[in-house]
Amino acid sequence: MKNFKLVTFALLGFAAISLVGCNAPKEEATDETLVDSTTLVVEEVSNTVVDIAVKSADHTTLVAAVTAAGLVETLSGPGPFTIFAPTNAAFAALPAGTVEGLLKPESKDKLTSILTYHVVAGNIMSPQLSDGQKVKTLNGQELTVAIKGGVVTINGIKVVAPDLAGSNGVIHVVEGVIMPK
Repeated sequence: MKNFKLVTFALLGFAAISLVGCNAPKEEATDETLVDSTTLVVEEVSNTVVDIAVKSADHTTLVAAVTAAGLVETLSGPGPFTIFAPTNAAFAALPAGTVEGLLKPESKDKLTSILTYHVVAGNIMSPQLSDGQKVKTLNGQELTVAIKGGVVTINGIKVVAPDLAGSNGVIHVVEGVIMPK
């Protein structure tokens, strides 16, 4: 009987500890990988500019284009990058068949040129933009910033949602596709 009481108390103690552990506050999200039976590697969950675009229902065409151009790994890298990100509506406004043609494997170089024309090295937040400013893109050409009446445009294309900050840069959503020269 004494052993039964001892086992009962042990089980109750274990149950109480388990319940307290289940109700403990949750830590920041991480990915855990068991390397071997004694080593646990914890990696921080990233929120890169690519992750932000992937989570946006308004940027599925951009994500498809970045994937087709093979730029996912680059833009998921350390950066920092400033991306002027066209919406699905911006791509839809291009002449019929343009997007479909650009997504073909034989158009990869042209697609890459267009996409890298939307990317600037560095982390440029909207307060750092000034009227008449020229910023060099990853494709080697420049974009021109204009600010009139508080409205920011990039090569005449309106910025509709600025400063979406990620772990490796910032996205400024634009209402058009900016075509290189």
